[in-house]
Amino acid sequence: MKLLLLTLAVLLLLSQLTPGDTQRCWNLRGKCNKRCSRNARVYVYCTNGKLCCVKPKYQPKERPWQFAVPGSLQPGKYR
Repeated sequence: MKLLLLTLAVLLLLSQLTPGDTQRCWNLRGKCNKRCSRNARVYVYCTNGKLCCVKPKYQPKERPWQFAVPGSLQPGKYR
């Protein structure tokens, strides 16, 4: 009986110590997977070659390209 309890205790401890989560990426907001879910997007690859899947709430906002024009190069202004 003691051997059975010892075995169960060791198995329980080992199950807690083994890593069950995948590698993190994208500033700890993404997960490295072979495939991403429908709503997750891929922005970079992980160091292990898998895709870095980022959930929508952590994805950067889509913005149109904006180019800043320095003040000296604006039309109508001359030196």
